[in-house]
Amino acid sequence: MRLRTLLALLGAALLVVVGPPLLSADDGSDTGTQIPGLRFMVPNTPGGGYDITARTMAKNAEDAGLTHNIEVFNLPGAGGTVGLTRLVGEHGNGKLALSMGLGVVGAVHTNKSPSTLADTTPIARLTEEPGIVVVAKNSPYRTIADLLAAWKKDPARVPVGGGSSPGGPDHLAPMLMAQAAGIAPKTVNYVPFDGGGELLASILGNKVGFGVSGLGEYRDQIEAGELRLLAVTGPKRVPGLDAPTLREAGLDTEFTNWRGIVAPPGLSDTERDKLTGLIGELHASKQWKESMRKNGWDDAFLAGEPFGDFLDEQDRRVATVLKELGL
Repeated sequence: MRLRTLLALLGAALLVVVGPPLLSADDGSDTGTQIPGLRFMVPNTPGGGYDITARTMAKNAEDAGLTHNIEVFNLPGAGGTVGLTRLVGEHGNGKLALSMGLGVVGAVHTNKSPSTLADTTPIARLTEEPGIVVVAKNSPYRTIADLLAAWKKDPARVPVGGGSSPGGPDHLAPMLMAQAAGIAPKTVNYVPFDGGGELLASILGNKVGFGVSGLGEYRDQIEAGELRLLAVTGPKRVPGLDAPTLREAGLDTEFTNWRGIVAPPGLSDTERDKLTGLIGELHASKQWKESMRKNGWDDAFLAGEPFGDFLDEQDRRVATVLKELGL
């Protein structure tokens, strides 16, 4: 009996020593950057800019050990406003974020969405990148001058495709190009696609005269020779790519796109700060810096309330541009 009692006491003592560390072992669920069950929603089809950005973020965050098992899923429709409406409906969900950008700002206007970005929790703007003007490798347009000559002659016969709905970056860029070229924006034959993946197939199949998209979406196809790059829409040339800016081509305009992350409304301060902290740590990681270099993205990090102010400014800007273009 004494031996049994002694063994029982020793066992209890071991539980006291060993038990607490096991019970309080940190799985990262309520400290640091770990957000178990985090999901990134992509509001367009696979292969587009929002999709590439979200999947790159997820992989980089996991490779950097910031969090694990991030799910990325697509919910396309109406230029991103289907996904936006879903996000706004997830009130208080601190484990959901939307990959978005200027295209969603425009789609809210052109689709008269009941949900707006003012209804979301702003987390961070991440990147900025120039747009590109591309054609298939067998296109008759070998230079931007060739394209502009044909476009000016008969805008309706040279359709331009974009991976965003009217009001988005792939729509606004060619409209500003047309205006600078002396083409009435209302005469432009713009064909919208729900993301860069759908647009790519139409460019390669010569279903559109040319396409406008983000550099990061099609850089691989350009370098592989499947697409011919005619011009970039930003203020300067892109290192490693042989293409002029629009200004060098004689068009007095420039245009850049940006992408970021918003979350549902109704987050607690802790949930908001944790998600913002995760994205901040991701932005500082070597993995993300390498991805930005590889994709041709410029760093445009802006977090929290300043990003919210930026979203308000972008909303006003898009409304003004659409009105000025008569669209």
